[in-house]
Amino acid sequence: MPRRQRPYPSDLSDARWELLEPTLTAWRLERRGKGLDIGRPPEHDLRRIMDAILYVDRTGIPWRYLPRDFAPWKTVYGYFAAWQKDGVFDQLNGLLRRLVRKAGGRDAEPSACILDAQSIKTSANVPAAGQGIDVEVIRRDPAQKGFKVIPRRWVVERTFGWLMHHRRLARDYETNPHRSEAMINIAMIDLMSRRLTRESTRNWRDN
Repeated sequence: MPRRQRPYPSDLSDARWELLEPTLTAWRLERRGKGLDIGRPPEHDLRRIMDAILYVDRTGIPWRYLPRDFAPWKTVYGYFAAWQKDGVFDQLNGLLRRLVRKAGGRDAEPSACILDAQSIKTSANVPAAGQGIDVEVIRRDPAQKGFKVIPRRWVVERTFGWLMHHRRLARDYETNPHRSEAMINIAMIDLMSRRLTRESTRNWRDN
């Protein structure tokens, strides 16, 4: 399918597509080797499929409301479901995360993660020392008065702010929790690929 002369703001640039293309092409070749593909005609342009998925994630529209210059919505959703099931979004997230960390002068693999929770419910049989993982709770100074940024605790809120540029995440519309997770992964793929190519992330208030 030919590229549009006036692409949507959510469409992949050539530079961003270069980051994603090898993983998606490898997925197609593997399925072709097994005699599998999705939809008719059997060969849809993978870039246009990814553009359509990004469009849904960014605008928040139902799948059925995809503009007609994309592939049929059932075909696009079929690819989305297959990529989620086959771990393609997880692969892309891992790849881009490593590239972003390297570009920032950090180790490719993180050594820590940050959780945001008011409480965690678990069994009374779970041992206090778990699987070689150290947990550090960043607490607010009880003597503190007024607002003050607490180190590391703002990271989760910052990430939520980035994700909320993708309207599909403003509410959970998916019936399958794995598909909900995929929508978050797609938003991060969008954000990290833009960061690597130094492209600004537009929101719905931009002209």
